Amino acid sequence: MKKIILLLLVTLSISCNKKNLNEVNLYSQRHYNVDKKQYENFEKLTGIKVNVVKANADELIERLKNEGKNSPADLFITVDAGKLYKATELGLLQKIDSEIINKNVDPKLMDPNGFWIPITFRSRIIVYSKDRVKKEDLDTYEDLANEKWKGRILVRSSSNSYNQALLSSIIANHGLDLALEWSKNIVQNFARDPKGNDRDQVKAIAAGQGDLAIVNSYYIGLLLSSEKEEEIKAGKSIKVFFPNQGEGQTGSHINASGIGLTKNSPNKLNAIKLLEYLTSIEAQETYVNTSFEYPANPNVQPHEIVKEWGDFKKDSLDLNNLGKFREDAILIFDKAGWK
Repeated sequence: MKKIILLLLVTLSISCNKKNLNEVNLYSQRHYNVDKKQYENFEKLTGIKVNVVKANADELIERLKNEGKNSPADLFITVDAGKLYKATELGLLQKIDSEIINKNVDPKLMDPNGFWIPITFRSRIIVYSKDRVKKEDLDTYEDLANEKWKGRILVRSSSNSYNQALLSSIIANHGLDLALEWSKNIVQNFARDPKGNDRDQVKAIAAGQGDLAIVNSYYIGLLLSSEKEEEIKAGKSIKVFFPNQGEGQTGSHINASGIGLTKNSPNKLNAIKLLEYLTSIEAQETYVNTSFEYPANPNVQPHEIVKEWGDFKKDSLDLNNLGKFREDAILIFDKAGWK
């Protein structure tokens, strides 16, 4: 009996200590240097230690499912709102309640259901050769299916979440039939089989392997600010175009890096403090000046490189649709032969 009581006391002590630890535990898909800088700044400011486990989003979701109530994770961080939708649908997140966050973040970017918040966003843009493409020849994502682009388009694999999110938005805005036809025609217009990351597509334009590419906006900032001459040269070889800007058009597709508060967060108050910090003006300026992403806080300006591209009309689609139509997008890519 004494052994049982002692064991219960030890277990209770460990449980209490776990909840009282001055820490916050993150499951993060993000792998950028700016994140490490943010967490170091937060630790100095608050004394709260930030612990990070990194993996891809699906692996982290599976880990949260398997750990259940025993999960040490407080926050789930991804570069894709669609994965946050998936985690929400699986019951892995809880609603976030903070007036500070509500004041910090553009309400148009927020999850209308309150389960996750954006920290940054980017647009999936068209970049084109300064020498071989005229701006006036460009219009919408849909127009990329036109035969005039045959053998000229560069883009990464269909297994990439950025492309899956873009196609999910096309499905949400235009339906399955148009999305399938669009995908088939894009495949016909490939300059080469999809390979590499977004930076590689821009380098391929510079090398004359294609004339235009579909990429995330922040990669252009990373190229132009690189210490590698090859990357700077590639960044200078292209111009940026935001599709779907005309009257009655949807606006350019955007996606968010965002954070969800886990359902069983053991350090909930610390987690909320970190979210409040990451959406603050100070932290948002750190994001935009290091990663060239767009800020979720409307009181913060983009980096000067990004500002030079001008303002653009954003697709107002609820970003949860990027997860809602994800399986449809994957099936369509397969039917279209988009490798």
